[in-house]
Amino acid sequence: MATLDDEKVRGVSLSFAHNELTCKLADGRTITVPLSWYPRLLNATEAERNDFQWLGNGYGIHWPQVDEDLTIAGFLRGDMAPGGKRIRRKRAA
Repeated sequence: MATLDDEKVRGVSLSFAHNELTCKLADGRTITVPLSWYPRLLNATEAERNDFQWLGNGYGIHWPQVDEDLTIAGFLRGDMAPGGKRIRRKRAA
């Protein structure tokens, strides 16, 4: 299993759907996080979200139009941007 320091823990593709960001990793995993964790991306237009650049061979992502920088390690840790909100889901009775 890849660790945060492992070379394989890097992003290879990124997509947005249903207020979520999904990142496929080089090691075969897929991470999906809610956009509510990243207010700049949540409030960005589709065009602004899709205008991103991979940093460090896929270890990070930069969105120049909204001045947002995120890391794959941060996704794995569950890091949120300042002002981000966790979604509380109701448990089944």
